[in-house]
Amino acid sequence: MPNIENLSYSATWQEVRATPKDWDNLGAKTVVQMLHHLHLVRAFEEVVLELESQGLVHGPAHSSIGQDGGAVGAVSLLRSGDLITGSHRGHHQFLAKCLAHLDKADRDPRGPLPDDIRTMLYRSLAEILGLADGFCRGRGGSMHLRWAEAGALGTNAIVGGGVPLATGAAWACKRRGEGNVAFTFLGDGAVNIGAVPESMNLAALWSLPICFFIENNGYAVSTTLSEETREGRLSSRGGAYGIPALRVDGMDPVTVRVATQMAVDAMRGGSGPWIIEADLYRFFHHSGGLPGSAFGYRSKDEEAAWRERDPLLTLARGATERKWLTADENAAMRAAARDCMQELASRLTEKDGNKRRIIPTLWPKPEFRDEGLRGDLSELDGVRYEELEAASGKVGEVKFIDAVANVMGRRMEQDERIFCIGEDIHKLKGGTNGATRGLAARFPDRIIPAPIAEQGFVGLAGGVAMEGHYRPVVELMYADFALVAADQLFNQVGKARHMFGGDTRMPLVLRSKCAIGTGYGSQHSMDPAGLYAMWPGWRIIAPSTPFDYVGLMNSALQCEDPVLVIEHVELYNTSGMGPLEDYDYYIPLGKAKVVRPGTAFTVLTYLAMTPLAIKAAEELGVDAEIIDLRSLDRAGIDWETIGASVRKTSNVVVLEQGSVTASYGAMLADELQRRLFDYLDQPVKRIHGGEASPNVSKVLERAAFVGLDEVRAGFAGVMADAGKPLTQAGRKLA
Repeated sequence: MPNIENLSYSATWQEVRATPKDWDNLGAKTVVQMLHHLHLVRAFEEVVLELESQGLVHGPAHSSIGQDGGAVGAVSLLRSGDLITGSHRGHHQFLAKCLAHLDKADRDPRGPLPDDIRTMLYRSLAEILGLADGFCRGRGGSMHLRWAEAGALGTNAIVGGGVPLATGAAWACKRRGEGNVAFTFLGDGAVNIGAVPESMNLAALWSLPICFFIENNGYAVSTTLSEETREGRLSSRGGAYGIPALRVDGMDPVTVRVATQMAVDAMRGGSGPWIIEADLYRFFHHSGGLPGSAFGYRSKDEEAAWRERDPLLTLARGATERKWLTADENAAMRAAARDCMQELASRLTEKDGNKRRIIPTLWPKPEFRDEGLRGDLSELDGVRYEELEAASGKVGEVKFIDAVANVMGRRMEQDERIFCIGEDIHKLKGGTNGATRGLAARFPDRIIPAPIAEQGFVGLAGGVAMEGHYRPVVELMYADFALVAADQLFNQVGKARHMFGGDTRMPLVLRSKCAIGTGYGSQHSMDPAGLYAMWPGWRIIAPSTPFDYVGLMNSALQCEDPVLVIEHVELYNTSGMGPLEDYDYYIPLGKAKVVRPGTAFTVLTYLAMTPLAIKAAEELGVDAEIIDLRSLDRAGIDWETIGASVRKTSNVVVLEQGSVTASYGAMLADELQRRLFDYLDQPVKRIHGGEASPNVSKVLERAAFVGLDEVRAGFAGVMADAGKPLTQAGRKLA
């Protein structure tokens, strides 16, 4: 028989229950204020459901009624500098944080409601109705509520989507060293999604001051907890990551507050992350004002039993039993909260026959549709723009990969806000390709090696950027790994500015390499330009020379929008003209460059295809005008330069290396036809790879992407279709 030793986790896992002494320690002022906040949240939610029943809430109305006491109990301890993210069912989380920010400790909750709290409630309701007066100017609605001033970084419609962002906020809190903490609210359904365990691991690994507050209401829509997971005590997840965890009755706000005090004190003291699991219950269905029993997935008896444990009743009963509040005062508080919300709703709606409607003047104007998709680049005003031909500093032959490392080192030297995060970037002489060579020794606390958890560390970087004090540079080792982190890259980072009203800065740089032709196969060979171009919040740059890389990277690092920097492995070990000393110049985002003048046709290309296009044109002796696009996002396409060229040549070809299925060129060709159709002598031509992504087989890989032969054939085809077939050594090339 083997010797068996039972093992135990290093972190504690405890259940917490408040005692009468805990109530007494909190005292009348704190408990009555918590009760008042809960009355306001409850009245708010009741009005939302009332408006939803009248058809005035466009989209879902995820009510928190029943489980609202958990957030009120937890957030009552937080200060304005503490940061939270919330879930799709997040009204109570958002309101609790805003109330904690605004309400003064010495205010008597039984008195009149201050104007700033009334304004906050008005703006919150306006947002849920999709109106211009809302916190996000109507764009966020019920599931995307953000007020940065209060420390509410945003509720989130993606299950678990806000958890990595909160981990980033906690990273920023720790680095700033002011003792602030982060809370992320998530439901039982979120615990099993990949972003959450990745975030827990990162938080534990780096001892971040974050509390993962799990609102375990027992249902993911209609799916029961036992259908979601074998271990229904969700705080058990803490043990796997060395995170202390507490389990509480979420229907008792005082118990929640006591447990939160334990976690917050420890986090402010530097202990790292905590988990609090609050067992609670939503009184209504997933969305709207009908009970879950109306849909057959739970019983009326179950709902009635939970309603007897209403946190509002629990707080009121505890306060009145201790004579901190009379029953009449509690009833008056309840009535005042409901009257307030009815009055605010009346400011947003009006009678329309026997129904009500939104007051028409309160809707956002349709012209606001695209405003704030990205910033205006005013942050680059006054920088020194230079091109190679007029460089003020010394230039010479520079290895491309050295330019990558050197400009990052220069910017990190000048700007302490910049840090780099990614896999293996601290070893291997600067990562897998040398892009961070020498930087770990110079900036040991700002070159951060991440575990293999792309969704986790990309989202963390997004949270850091959203918090506003630091500027992350993320390295995704291969462009294809964006698909692992897709929610954070596109639903979160790429949409944040626009979704939250147009003012949310997201200064994040993402470096990613295109490895076509290296034998790494279908899952490591993507050209990511076409993918990122689908999400207009992203700016995209694709430098083809060392000089351009330095200038464009400098602009990217100063930009307040997320910027994808595409690097091609084929260029890393090449040499070209670049700076020998001056790493402080900039190249404008959105400025293409004519790298070879010509009159026969225009070639639009980028990255490693730029030198290849030049080589093909010169070998064929064709008078092609080649434009290096450099900026690829829709806002960054330089139509002035492109238009001038096409009006001259009347023919245009879009050249890209990768497959037609993940193509950037399709979007560009469509825009060319729309904008410049009248100047074209023939349809826009395209040169691109095959339908399949590259394989490992050397022969099949080469057949999948564009090389010199395909470029030559494409150029010859353009000329042939223009009625000017090329010949070489007496042989037709069309």
